[in-house]
Amino acid sequence: MGCTRLSGLDASFLSVETPTAHMHVGWVAVFSPPADGAFPAFEELRDHIGRRLARAPRYRQKLAPVPFGLNAPEWVDDDSFAVDRHVFEAEGPLSRLVDEVMSIPLRRDRPLWELWVCSEASEDQLAIIGKAHHCMVDGIAAVELGSLLLDATPESPAPEPDDWRPAPSPSGERLVLRGMRDLVSQQLGLARWPMRAAGAPANTARQTAGAALRIGRALGHAVRAAPASSINGALSPLRRLAWTQRPLDDLQKVKRTYGTTVNDVMLAAVTGAIRARMIRRGEYLTPLKAMVPVNVRSPGDVLGNHISFVFADLPCDEPDPLGRLYRVHATMSQRKRDGEPEGADLALKAAEHTPGVVQHAISRIVASPRMFNLVVSNIPGPSEPLYMLSCPLQAVYPVVPLAEEHAVSIGMTTVHKQACFGVYADRASLPDAHLVAADIDHSITELLGAGSQVWLSRRQAADVRSEGAEVPSPVPA
Repeated sequence: MGCTRLSGLDASFLSVETPTAHMHVGWVAVFSPPADGAFPAFEELRDHIGRRLARAPRYRQKLAPVPFGLNAPEWVDDDSFAVDRHVFEAEGPLSRLVDEVMSIPLRRDRPLWELWVCSEASEDQLAIIGKAHHCMVDGIAAVELGSLLLDATPESPAPEPDDWRPAPSPSGERLVLRGMRDLVSQQLGLARWPMRAAGAPANTARQTAGAALRIGRALGHAVRAAPASSINGALSPLRRLAWTQRPLDDLQKVKRTYGTTVNDVMLAAVTGAIRARMIRRGEYLTPLKAMVPVNVRSPGDVLGNHISFVFADLPCDEPDPLGRLYRVHATMSQRKRDGEPEGADLALKAAEHTPGVVQHAISRIVASPRMFNLVVSNIPGPSEPLYMLSCPLQAVYPVVPLAEEHAVSIGMTTVHKQACFGVYADRASLPDAHLVAADIDHSITELLGAGSQVWLSRRQAADVRSEGAEVPSPVPA
């Protein structure tokens, strides 16, 4: 695999990483025993992973910084690569091991990923903890790359041929020359944008104006200050992952009954959980601002980050579960109608043509708690059963990284017929992550039972409509 430069978005995750804000995404994959009841030995698992790396060549590449910081780093082959520098075995209990692994940043002198096999998850479970730097993969890519290690049937296919040999590392001089060449190209690309718009045909000009409008709307919601909250403040380097799991059909039933989306149901459940925490702490109930990643990945895209964002208010001040659901639904529907995911994507791509110092400043601003209170991410996973060395995959709990001064993030991964929630928190400033996970579960139960409650009041319905979304009629389950 040849040398490839990090995109501006990829590089931004390096620039915002600090000793207390580690920018790795991660997951905890849980497997049940194979038909014969015997889990594979660690050595067999490690060799299995090593044989599959031909499918993911980036996992054998490391970062090569450009001297003097002239441009973003390049990916180059690691001539010291060995699978046993990335795949480890450790004793449980699982929750403690997950917290320890996620509390340590990845080393930048080698490929930016690790897998840990928990040898004592339980008698009837095998667990694998994975992490990879966000500059390398986004949440969707992390799930897809995890799937590369899995099979659609209990029987593993024959090993694939692998004749990988590391390419020679580029010299410092070559890195500088390529960095300067690409920098000039980026500047020219930025300069051509207005000229292209000015000389474009009328229909293209209208498209350009529409794109500018979408960018403006996206930036308008982005720059609106997030409220002060106890979940925003100084972090420690210590992490905790709490998790819960629900049948995916529970969320789909709520979606069908109230005419919303699974993503709306997830956001409403998270809102209910954050509201419950605010009540426990005696805090003033106010909406919080969430950054919600949106997948803009094309079929041919595999590695790197292909995500955009929308910013949405989580109505933590709303006491009614259905009121929370419809306010979330109204907000997300309006964002989609306004083309804000596309607008944010265009803004991110435009920023890639700016000088590195400007990109660094933008990254810091976007990651600030003034921009958002927490990240809430829906990460679709495999819809069919998958196996690793005949062991059925049961659940995947996601880890969504914490930017500086953000004490919690929440992700949901759907695996086959399960919705798996991961509440990832700073262990020092948010020690009650397990209660937040339990409250997500409770919020979904509330929504399932909400059909017997009184529907939205006329005032609530008017509030929802004023935000631009229709209030759907309930559909019999």
